[in-house]
Amino acid sequence: MDLKQIKQIIDLMKRSELTEFAVEEEGFKLKIRRGTNGLPIVSSSRSSEGSFQSAPELLPAPTAPTSGPTAAPVPAADEAGITFIKSPMVGTFYRSASPESKPYAENGTKVVENSVVCIIEAMKIMNEIQAEVKGTIVEILIENGQPVEYGQKLFKVKQG
Repeated sequence: MDLKQIKQIIDLMKRSELTEFAVEEEGFKLKIRRGTNGLPIVSSSRSSEGSFQSAPELLPAPTAPTSGPTAAPVPAADEAGITFIKSPMVGTFYRSASPESKPYAENGTKVVENSVVCIIEAMKIMNEIQAEVKGTIVEILIENGQPVEYGQKLFKVKQG
């Protein structure tokens, strides 16, 4: 699914009373729901577990096959049992939902695959980022409010 299709879904949600949308295709899951302030909150993950219901009838037909990396975080060769949670998009990294809120994850926080660890803001949309690994966060590699690139390492996680 490309960014243009996601924008079309968000526009559809803005024009209608639709409050939640979820789709899964080829191991990629996308869930968009309206937040309490009416702004969309996007959750996405790349895994093979199917927890979202598919709603393909709301998507425009793809014109060409999309391809992109679908690799999950992989352990570093020099550190056994260490995995990195990487940014799935370009945007601004936030550790909590608001400046007054408690951070989603700290050093020592135990996470599972669906634990939200941060938010990345992209084009005024807050995207909840899930750990996609099970373990303990040992280091936060990005400062709050800093820009991040696609694939950039955000968290260092000791698996287990």
